[in-house]
Amino acid sequence: MKKMTLALGLLISSFAATAADMSKGADNFYTSDKVTQQKVTFKNQYQMNVVGNLFIPKALNQNTKNPAIVVGHPMGAVKEQSSNLYAQKLADQGFVTLAIDLSFWGESEGKPGHLVSPEIYSDDFSAAVDYLSTQPYVDPENIGVLGICGSGSFVISAAKIDPRMKAIATVSMYDMGSAFRNGLNHSQTPEQRKAFIQSAIKQRFAEFKGAEQAYIPGTVNTLDDSTPAIQREFFDFYRTARGGYTPQGEKEELTTKPLLSSIGKFMNFYPFNDIATISPRPMLFITGDQAHSKEFSEDAYKRAGQPKELYIVPGAGHVDLYDRTDLIPFEKLASFFKTNLK
Repeated sequence: MKKMTLALGLLISSFAATAADMSKGADNFYTSDKVTQQKVTFKNQYQMNVVGNLFIPKALNQNTKNPAIVVGHPMGAVKEQSSNLYAQKLADQGFVTLAIDLSFWGESEGKPGHLVSPEIYSDDFSAAVDYLSTQPYVDPENIGVLGICGSGSFVISAAKIDPRMKAIATVSMYDMGSAFRNGLNHSQTPEQRKAFIQSAIKQRFAEFKGAEQAYIPGTVNTLDDSTPAIQREFFDFYRTARGGYTPQGEKEELTTKPLLSSIGKFMNFYPFNDIATISPRPMLFITGDQAHSKEFSEDAYKRAGQPKELYIVPGAGHVDLYDRTDLIPFEKLASFFKTNLK
């Protein structure tokens, strides 16, 4: 009976891993025949290799200087999830685009993998601007940045101290600092925060003494009756054929899961402090009207200086804007960057 139960569980798990809601144009693994793709590697200021996919429109005049956009993936994801899609769709509109793996994730350097380091993540975007600025067909005075989910907070952190980022856009942004300090809708108590920090420090010390690494839950690997709606939303992307992707050398069950011992670094991450200093460079915040993360885009918009715009997509949840091409306002993004990157 035990073997039968285990086999049934594996069967259910396997089915859950392949079933996916592919409605509303879900197309995470979109490939464009209008662009060329090239894998590139460059160093951030910490002398770590950052790996990205560079997309160049086939019709681009490479004898002139052209605008470019750096695209960052959701927190816990890699460039093959959401950011490649956005990068290609914007390259279809004539931009040079670069989708990067943040340090400690995907193909980019960083040990131990899945380490949380918002300062280094933010520097990766500046490093991408460094790289693009050296390309003869890119105008270094016209480079924009786009951050999806957690990368939205990282590009804001980077743009505050890197004026080369001439236009800043976010989609389904998470303020990763606030999310871990306060929880969604400020649902976490100070006592819960202290307990979380204590568990991270306890694990850090255990690993210092030789214990195996531990990870926070990230996206669940299986569903049951008690799985919350938000986790189900992430599961449908990360744990199904819709958006599931396992980088070479990694374990599928550990994808999306940050290292517990490093999670406290998010508690000290305040990307929206002094966001107004980015002005007069323009900012665009895109979120769904059904997104559980909408509070972060609204908060950033409220604090930002002019020019700024909060664009709310009707009928869209948080993860919907990762890959549902019928909902993602690509025309709005293209218009924003065309207007502000000359």
